[in-house]
Formats: sequence, C-alpha cells, structure tokens
Amino acid sequence: MNLLESFLEYLLLEKNYSKHTLTAYQKDIIDFLAFLKSEFSMEEVKEVLPSHIRLWLVFLHKTDISNRSINRKITSLKTFYTYLQKIGELNTSPLEHQKSLKIEKKVIIPFSEREIEEAMQFHDDTLTTFENTRNKLLIHFLYATGIRQSELIGVKVRDVDVANQTIKVLGKRNKERIVPIYKEVLEDIKSYILHRAEVACVDDHLFVTSKGRKMYNTLVYRIINSYFSKVSTKQKKSPHVLRHSYATDLVDNGADLNSVKELLGHSSLAATQVYTHNNLEKLKKAYNQAHPRSAKKK
Repeated sequence: MNLLESFLEYLLLEKNYSKHTLTAYQKDIIDFLAFLKSEFSMEEVKEVLPSHIRLWLVFLHKTDISNRSINRKITSLKTFYTYLQKIGELNTSPLEHQKSLKIEKKVIIPFSEREIEEAMQFHDDTLTTFENTRNKLLIHFLYATGIRQSELIGVKVRDVDVANQTIKVLGKRNKERIVPIYKEVLEDIKSYILHRAEVACVDDHLFVTSKGRKMYNTLVYRIINSYFSKVSTKQKKSPHVLRHSYATDLVDNGADLNSVKELLGHSSLAATQVYTHNNLEKLKKAYNQAHPRSAKKK
C-alpha cells in the first residue's frame, strides 16, 4: 500500500471522513503529484519544499481557480503532510507555514417567512400529487430542521420519531445528532407517507424520486430553486439558503448560539456566529435609540 492509499484509509477508518470528502482529497493530491512530475520531474512527495508549494499556488492562480477552491486544495495537502508526520515519514511539512488565501465573504440573504409559506403553498399542475406533496414537505423539512442538503437525502423513514417529535440526522464525518421537529411538519410527513406508499419504492430513504429511488443533489436543488423562483426575487435560491433562514430565525427569536450550533451540527461555535449578523444589527439599532449617551448625540 502506497502513502496515498494508507492516508485515505486513515481518513476513512480513523477520522470517519465521508466518501465524498475522500474523493475530493484524493483528486487534489493526485493533481498535485501530476504538477510535480510535469514541472519538476519529481515523484517523491517527501522531497517537496515550500518553494514547490508556492510555485504550485502560482500555477493554480493562472488556471483561474477561485481562492476558495485553492484553499480546499491547501487543506487537502496540509492534512496529507500532517499524516506523513504522524506516521514518521517526515519531520516537517512543506505547508507548515502556508496560510489560507483570503476569500470574499458571500452574504446570504435568508428567505422571509412569507416567501417560505408561499413556496410551500405553490401547486404545480404539471406534477403528480405525489410530487407536489413531496416537494412541499421538502421545503418545509429543510426550513423546520435546518439540515444540510446531503443530510436530508440521507434521512430514512425509520429516522423519524413521531412519538418524540424528532429526527435522527447523520451529519459530516458520520456524526449523528437528534433534531426536534414541530407537529405541523409531522402532519406533512404523514400526508407524504400515504402518497409515498403509492410509489414502487426500492429504497428506505424518506425522500424518493417518482421512480421510488433515493433523491439526489441536483434534483433537490432544482426543486428548491424552481419553487422559490416563483415567490422570491432573491438572487440565491438553494437548500443552503433555507438552512441559513432556519438559523437566522432561531437566533433572531432568542435561541442561544450553543443550541443553534448543536442543531446545525457545527463542530465549532465560530461557524455558527455568522448567523448573529442580522441580530447584531437589530441590537445596534436598539442600543443607539435607547442608550442615553448615544441618544444625546442625535
């Protein structure tokens, strides 16, 4: 087994990385090895120097790859070289002092409650009753739980606990969490299950296609984008915007960040703090209006 194979096995068995992440890491490292061979006739990863890394970054910039994508590749290599240090193949990493590139933060504008309600009420006459019922639940489910698109696709019928009003979610790195759902969502689930029984299901996942098979990413995205295009003028319309809407609404209505962090399945509080932005603006406004020293300056 070569070093790359043992590294991927380590990520899978010891770090519980998803197959999707493993595929991305493998591609990034193979592309880097191809660059080394093409530019320097080098095939030994243990001989790589920081200067080689800098030239690789220059090469990536010339191919018009975004800084976000380059940062992902840097992370892949850093993880690989950290592993080589861990197993004693190297003492130092050529990426030890390599920092991530600056990226422009994209502002995600959440959907309003009106937009979400109108999207759920939209009925497409070109679709079957099963598809309309499923799509309504799809929107409601994403907004009611805040789960990721990939997590939604992975939810199975048995993961819905009607008695306790919760669902079991398998998140990143195969970490399970329990997310509460309210009664209105359960009613939509019950209605959907009745119509789901009419489809010849060959899969035990909750959300299935009209052929009874497990949903897939592009279909989920297409449904969300299509429905919200009917009710919203916002530029970005995706499952992630519904996740953002869920988190923003929780924070705006008083939920503490640690609770929201657990519900979203974030590994650190820093990832959750992005949702405090809108709430912070409201607090600033209230502060400026109410604080006596601030009010006197107006």
